[in-house]
Amino acid sequence: METSIVGVGVGITDRFRAVVEEKVARIEHLAPRAQRVEVKVTHRAHHNGRMEDDTVELTVVGKGPIVRAEAKDGDKFAALDLSVDKLCEQLRRAKDKRVDARNHPRGAKFEKGSGEISGLDVQPASAEMLRAVATGEVPVQAGDEEEPDYTPVVIRTKEFHPEWMTVEEAVDRMELVGHDFFLFVNASTDHPSVVYRRKGWDYGVISLTTQAAPEAVAS
Repeated sequence: METSIVGVGVGITDRFRAVVEEKVARIEHLAPRAQRVEVKVTHRAHHNGRMEDDTVELTVVGKGPIVRAEAKDGDKFAALDLSVDKLCEQLRRAKDKRVDARNHPRGAKFEKGSGEISGLDVQPASAEMLRAVATGEVPVQAGDEEEPDYTPVVIRTKEFHPEWMTVEEAVDRMELVGHDFFLFVNASTDHPSVVYRRKGWDYGVISLTTQAAPEAVAS
């Protein structure tokens, strides 16, 4: 498996590369179809240099969906261990789900008439959440501007091509990238939708009533 290591604000030593290669063997055991592991180490200093930390982000690329995990610690070796543990846990859960799917075939079904989803532990979003999304209200926890460490909220913007998939596939993809939500186009309805994590193993789904147009995307 090919390994790529990049440092941002920090040098990558031979010792760190050697440890990464040891960890990659563990990842390769759980993801034999993976072709490349990308390791990004970012060093940041906070509070006028009085506090520092390292973030290690792992990305597994190969046949199938991309798998990501990241962790932060004051020591990059500790951050590497934590991120590898997270990634391996995500890979194990994905493997267990595949085995369970073979032994107990599942099939999420969307009833257009009632709008209900069966065959998957997914609950529709509440009316309050749908109203907040529709009106553009985003709850933000404001900080105390009088505090010296106060910083404004930073909103990052990302754009990517839409993917048509089932709700069940979207939940699986969300688990693989380690996020709390995943944006997709519902293959059953052509509605732009978001699955999100609730308590425990429960998930929710939010869908827009406007259908996506595949021909518009293709053009």
